[in-house]
Formats: sequence, structure tokens, C-alpha cells
Amino acid sequence: MDFLAILTNALRGALGPEAAIYALAAVGLNVHFGYTGLLNFGQVGFMLVGAYGTAISVLSFELPLGVGVLVGIACAVVLALILGIPTLRLRGDYLAIATIAAAEVLRYLYRSEWAEPLTGGVFGLKQFADGFFELNPFTGALDLGPFDFSARALWLMVVAWSAALLAAGFVGLLVHSPWGRVLRSVREDELAARSLGKNVFAYKMQSLVLGGVFGAIAGSLLAVNSQSLNPDSFMPIITFYLWTIMILGGASRVMGPILGSVVFWFLLTFLDSFLRQAIGAGLIPSSVLAPSDIGAVRFAAVGLGLMLLMIFRPAGLIGNQKELRLDVR
Repeated sequence: MDFLAILTNALRGALGPEAAIYALAAVGLNVHFGYTGLLNFGQVGFMLVGAYGTAISVLSFELPLGVGVLVGIACAVVLALILGIPTLRLRGDYLAIATIAAAEVLRYLYRSEWAEPLTGGVFGLKQFADGFFELNPFTGALDLGPFDFSARALWLMVVAWSAALLAAGFVGLLVHSPWGRVLRSVREDELAARSLGKNVFAYKMQSLVLGGVFGAIAGSLLAVNSQSLNPDSFMPIITFYLWTIMILGGASRVMGPILGSVVFWFLLTFLDSFLRQAIGAGLIPSSVLAPSDIGAVRFAAVGLGLMLLMIFRPAGLIGNQKELRLDVR
């Protein structure tokens, strides 16, 4: 087995475009749960409407890609309002039910035959981000021996990591402002916040919109990354990837989602490469594990990892145990 190749693949996965995109979406989820205590189990729904808002604007209405991203953000704002207005005055679990259901309803809606003229249905949409790659300032690949990225991947990495870091920095400024302190008070004790005259519903709505906007931008970048968009790319498992990333890094920590995404994708890619090489070398018989089963093993590993995190390290790598309590007294 080539352990250098396994390690190289893992490092490439930890720093690649997907890690940056998931970090950005997890920053939005951290605004929801880490700072406000909102149980959003449908962050992938915000990613879906952001991605399709961008692609449809470019392909169907011939708008520039930048305008398409703004349309995707507007779609996320509308989705947040639709979800938040009837649920945010109720217990947190109502929002959890509404968000996970909305994400699945949207996925089936976008893949339906009725929506096919706009969304492409089950066939999806393709080749809508050429304008983005035409702006690529990199003329060649980054080649550091076994550690290399194509010019295309390098350009997307720069944009995606810049967006993730800017989003994290923006959230850091907000949460250290009076607005952010109110969010924390809402998470810790809603009744106390209300007794001080704060409009808890308004602050929750603002948080839901802000986190949804970050999710929509991440969805747009995810679509740009593949130049291909299909509703079934936005399965509920993505939301639980994001929860794992957020908890792994540390909920209610500005850099928690960034660190969590790097470590998560390193471990996930390491496991994938290790299993493939072990099967190829005959260390794992094909009768026990076939290459086609590795994807399912990865899903199981994420679920197991999330369970172990919640049992042994719920605060994550840089988090604080108290930050995960929705009613700190």
C-alpha cells in the first residue's frame, strides 16, 4: 500500500474546493444553531435553492452569473421567511421538522416533470458557469510533487476559501456586537431576552435568513464546481455532513466550521483512499468489501463519527461544552 498517496489524497481533500464549500455552508449552520439555538436540519434546502437560482438565471434568463448568485440568495431569503414565520414562535423542534421536510419537498419539486422546463427535472442543468472560469487568473496547475491542483480547481479553491473565511470573519464581527450578544441570550434563555424587551422572533428570523444566505452561496459554488446540477445531489446526508463539521470544529466558535471542514474532509478522504488501496492490495477481500460499497461505508462512518462526537467530545476540537446547551442557566 502506498501510504504517501493516501496521505496526499487526504490533504488534497482537506484543502480542496468541496472542503471550502462545506465550510461556508457550515458557517451558516453555526449561525443558526451555534449562536441562536435554531435546530435547522434542512440547510441543504438553502443550498439547493441557491444553486438552482443561480443556474436557472443564467440558462433560462441569460443573466450574468453574478446576478444569478444574487437571485439564489434572494431565493434563500424567501425560503427562510416561509419556514420561519409559522415556526419560530413555537418550540425549536418544529423548525427542525419544517426544515428537513422542506428540503425534501424542494428536492422532489425540482426533479418533478412539472418543473422540468426550468430545472431540467431528473436530468438537471449543465454548463452554466463558463463565465466564472473565463475569469480564472491561473494559467497553469499548482504542482508540488504529488500534491497538485488543476488551474480550474485552484481558482475555485481561492474563491471558495475566500468566501468561507470572509463569512466566518463577518459572523465574528456580528457575534461580538450588541446584535450577536442578543443572539446568544436568545440561545441561552429566551424568557430572559424577552423580559429585557428584545423581539426574540425578529432576532431568530434574522439569524435564519443570514445562515440561509451563506448556505445559498455555498450551493451556488457547489454547482459551479461541477458545472452540473441535479436535485438528487442535495440529499439530506449533506445536512448531516454539515452538522458533523460544525460539531467537530466546535459550535459557536468563529473558526469552528473552517477547522471542522478541513479535519472532516481529511478523515473522509483518508478512509476512502485507504479502503480502495486495501482492497486493491488484497488486504480486504472483495467478498467482504467491494469498491462499490465504499460510499456506503463512508456514510456509516460519518454517522458513527457524529455519535462518538456527541458522546465523548460534544464541544468539538475548539468548542466549549456550555455552548451546546440550548438553555444555559
